[in-house]
Amino acid sequence: MSTPYPHLLEPLDLGFTALKNRVLMGSMHIGLEDERGSFDKLGAYFARRAEGGVGLMVTGGFAPNREGWAKPFAGKLSTKSEAKAHRRITAPVHEAGGKIALQILHAGRYAYHPLAVSASALKSPISWFKPRKLGEGGIKRTIKAFANCAALAQLAGYDGVEVMGSEGYLINQFTVDRTNKRGDRWGGDFENRARLPVEIVKAVRAAVGPEFILIYRLSMLDLVEGGAPWAEVVELAKRVEAAGATIINTGIGWHEARVPTIATLVPPAAFSWVTRRLKGEVAIPLVTSNRINMPDVAERVLATGDADMVSMARPFLADPDWVNKAAAAHPERINTCIACNQACLDHVFERKRATCLVNPFAAYEAEWRVEHAATPRRVAVVGAGPAGLACATTAAQRGHQVTLFEASDRIGGQFNLAKRIPGKAEFEHTLRYFEHRLAETGVTVRLGTRATAQALKDGGFDHVVLATGVSPRHVNLPGGDHPKVLSYLDVLRDDAPVGDRVAIIGAGGIGFDVAEFLAHKQPDESAQGYYAEWGIDTSLAAPGGLTEPKPHPVDRQITLCQRRPGKLGANLGKTTGWIHRSSLKAKGVEMLAQCTYLKVDDAGLHLEVAGQPRVLPVDHVIVCAGQVPFHPLEAELQAAGIPVQRIGGADVAAELDAKRAIRQGTEVACAL
Repeated sequence: MSTPYPHLLEPLDLGFTALKNRVLMGSMHIGLEDERGSFDKLGAYFARRAEGGVGLMVTGGFAPNREGWAKPFAGKLSTKSEAKAHRRITAPVHEAGGKIALQILHAGRYAYHPLAVSASALKSPISWFKPRKLGEGGIKRTIKAFANCAALAQLAGYDGVEVMGSEGYLINQFTVDRTNKRGDRWGGDFENRARLPVEIVKAVRAAVGPEFILIYRLSMLDLVEGGAPWAEVVELAKRVEAAGATIINTGIGWHEARVPTIATLVPPAAFSWVTRRLKGEVAIPLVTSNRINMPDVAERVLATGDADMVSMARPFLADPDWVNKAAAAHPERINTCIACNQACLDHVFERKRATCLVNPFAAYEAEWRVEHAATPRRVAVVGAGPAGLACATTAAQRGHQVTLFEASDRIGGQFNLAKRIPGKAEFEHTLRYFEHRLAETGVTVRLGTRATAQALKDGGFDHVVLATGVSPRHVNLPGGDHPKVLSYLDVLRDDAPVGDRVAIIGAGGIGFDVAEFLAHKQPDESAQGYYAEWGIDTSLAAPGGLTEPKPHPVDRQITLCQRRPGKLGANLGKTTGWIHRSSLKAKGVEMLAQCTYLKVDDAGLHLEVAGQPRVLPVDHVIVCAGQVPFHPLEAELQAAGIPVQRIGGADVAAELDAKRAIRQGTEVACAL
């Protein structure tokens, strides 16, 4: 049968086994690896992706010993009893027709515990603990620990292992000058720095035999000062191949790198060119990674010869049926990862279980599912923002008769504003998904219809869900009605003209988004624009792949203000907040904390900054000071005795939180 994705869906022959397609579900820690008694949940999670058609999956990282823990009592595989427990992961995967490899990850100096070790006693910027330098005996024990872990993975039923040699973890700490200051046979010149990964791969291959998948995750672009020169990357790849690797997977950027590599602003497949540079240097299959989220992107990468496989992790949180939908030639039905990080990586760094903003069922497959309603009802959902869309489609999937009312002429609510922000255009994917999902589930959609309480009463609905969103909060200060004053809706929704000198009141997510929007009169969102802005050396002449950043010029003077002291945007996403701050700083945006707003007049915005008076001579003041719930129908519906409840911003408007909105909408629908 013909397919629009022939390269993506082509089997890959590894000699002793074959993969049914060129899709690797890359390793991503979701927290279940560390929860006691959670392996049944992990088994359900991976089995669901196996059912969805993934060729090969890689688990989140498991340490080969206690020193390698990412945190105290994190996931570890070093004993036979632990291996026995892992069969609760591998057995469901194999029953679903899938293949799975265990990632062996030694955190090194990234560990959050006092047992941390590394090539040298150099503290990392992302951990509180200074590591102990591994001695000769410790290095030999570490090599044996990797081999033992691999043998136990084989015993546990895994189809292979991935040796994590990338992203700045222990093996990577030995391979580069940045973190290896040793003077013995494990440090100094490249010959010595390459010794640890080569010896580990040799030991692992000897422990598991020839017919077991051995993936080596190679750091091809460190994106840190003191990173590996390209010639060393190539030579290490050759030595890893000779040592017994089956596949080489591409790693991009250390965790301490100050270059965004997986956020929404990163162009699709922005790093496949790095993998392509290694093609022809080794004979084993190469996997490319980072920001590949749709089948056409993956197909293009493979068809142009950039790689032999594509690795995706977060896209399978968003949609476990990604491969099956591609194989059925229905990419429009894919619930696409928008790289927001809000429910996956942010959760992991907050020590919560990872899930997905657009798919709250992710990692909860064993505990939560959509079941058919015992008593179908007539349900009205008012408002077609993310909360309303999730509620309406889930309720209809359960068999309810659902009508969705939307006052505007299109679905999306606040996502229609978000997708206008530079770097967030992919939010359109979520709206495309819901557009098709509404049709698939049979929701009756009434666009351009402002629901009234009377119409809802007359409609005979058994239940009404209000997803009516928010209203901007107004700032009560003299001059608040001055022509200079605009709300964020005036700017993002209504395209109000904005002058060249701007003050923004409010430094939450909306304030930062408005600042980004106004800082890009002519945004360059191409891959070349991204490389230039963040200083990525595509010639690979510089060790680590870094060059001088060249931010796109900004011809506006923008001042971002917040009331409280401390850094601006402190409540932004843990893994993305630094990106927004760095981006605006590079564009010359002034950031003021501890502001007291006094008045707006013809002279501009009068305020005190840390008690000192100041006037900002601006053309416009844009208010992004939060929002309040909007639910005007609730009281009248309650008075009429119609069951009604609020979701999303209509319920809680502290921030425009799509993660909470979609999850709440889904939960309410599952309870109807």
